[in-house]
Amino acid sequence: MIEKYFEKLLIKSRLITILPVIFGLIGAFVLFFIASFDVYSVIKDVIVYYTKHPADMDIHEVAVSKIVGAVDLYLMALVFYIFSFGIYELFISEVEEFKQYKQSRVLEVHSLDELKDKLGKVIIMVLIVNFFQHALNLKFASTMDMLYLALSILAVCVGLWALHKSDHKKEEKHK
Repeated sequence: MIEKYFEKLLIKSRLITILPVIFGLIGAFVLFFIASFDVYSVIKDVIVYYTKHPADMDIHEVAVSKIVGAVDLYLMALVFYIFSFGIYELFISEVEEFKQYKQSRVLEVHSLDELKDKLGKVIIMVLIVNFFQHALNLKFASTMDMLYLALSILAVCVGLWALHKSDHKKEEKHK
């Protein structure tokens, strides 16, 4: 009798995972909002720049930097969203209504390993966008700085190629 009670308690305890689901979604919404506000502020700055031509503003660098930063925030928001959806599906319940949509494959998670793979790919993209954002703000003092940047870009490309290649191997195994 104690064993059955304990097993029921253990099964019900999975519902505690609703906390990371809720707060992950809140985090995603906050990041979506912040990124959208950043894009809105770029639009405002561009309108001001092209209508009033303020001499002290270099809109091109500011706009590119802010938009790349917003893309970075959107990707981080997606990490939280995928995490929340994955935890919900793994521990609480499958969302059957969502399965009828084509986009559901992006969020569909069948194991923790699959969730880690999906999150890892988005996190890698966040890091690449973050690298791109920092690369935009670099000031080159020597040719070695440019060489280091080129080598860094090459390393990112090789990493993306390897990631893409491993995805194709996984798809071939599943077929």
